[in-house]
Amino acid sequence: MNMHHWALTLITSTALAFSSGTALAAKDKKDAGLGHDYRTFHSDGRIDYGKIGDSYTADLVMYLAGNQFMVMEDLIRDFQRKHPNIKTVYVETIPPGQILKKQLLKQGEIEGKKTSMNPDLFASVNINHLKKLNKKGLMKDHMIYTHNKLELMVAKGNPKGIKGPQDLGRDDLVQSHPNPLTEGIFKFYGSEMLKDLGLYDKVTGGKKCKSCWAVPGKTWFTSRHHRETPFRIENGQADVGIVWTTEVAYAKRQGRPVEGVAIPAPYNKQDKVGYAIGPMIKGRNPENARTFMEYLATPAAQRIYAGYGFVPASAEELKIKPLN
Repeated sequence: MNMHHWALTLITSTALAFSSGTALAAKDKKDAGLGHDYRTFHSDGRIDYGKIGDSYTADLVMYLAGNQFMVMEDLIRDFQRKHPNIKTVYVETIPPGQILKKQLLKQGEIEGKKTSMNPDLFASVNINHLKKLNKKGLMKDHMIYTHNKLELMVAKGNPKGIKGPQDLGRDDLVQSHPNPLTEGIFKFYGSEMLKDLGLYDKVTGGKKCKSCWAVPGKTWFTSRHHRETPFRIENGQADVGIVWTTEVAYAKRQGRPVEGVAIPAPYNKQDKVGYAIGPMIKGRNPENARTFMEYLATPAAQRIYAGYGFVPASAEELKIKPLN
């Protein structure tokens, strides 16, 4: 069955999609390219995918909030050109809540392979994640290095005529949103926006789950929204999804048949979304971690992030400070 036929089958059979949700989710993950969330960058330009063991051996190991996955290739290549002695950089870009709970605070596994509990750097869109590590004696310093904001992703041409976040209360839309269990974008920001609009219960049905229908046939909670939501929208499985504005810019840059609908302030949470990064005290490569944090504060790194739609951090935010 080709992809077009498969997508049409999904559209015309919501009940079937619900009953076989696990199988569909598995196929979505495969086709959405989730294997690219674990990458090892080599100073000679090579990139290895899914080599989880490199989290124990690379010259620099970073576990980062997944919604910046699109920046990494340009960023790490520029960094390694300037620091050729750091020959291997292992980068994981998945939900920071999942990293914190399942890889830093306890032994984690990815596809059956154990992953290091002591990366050199950890970054999140929620500074409270870093503060939890501080309280456990695992991190003491941090800085804010970039910002983002919420946006709605829709199909190219906006066929449902979605005008703004208030339209998420419409009954004729199938929605794809980040899950509230491990995706900080929804747990801390998207859910708050829906509550501000008085739409939280209608959109979520009051349900908190992952890779599931929160409202059967109407609201799907993803596993990793930054890959799944564009995939679901372009394949007719969803009409709209809450994403970061940078994800809309990246998808359009790739030529994917999606576009964005702006969310006005303060609902887009642009004044609250700061990306915080800090070195793990038990990391194997503290000097390399410090070098990378200093690199993030350079104009070159800030330009790379800005090129993907991120909002630059201020000079004060880019100073390394103690966590309180």
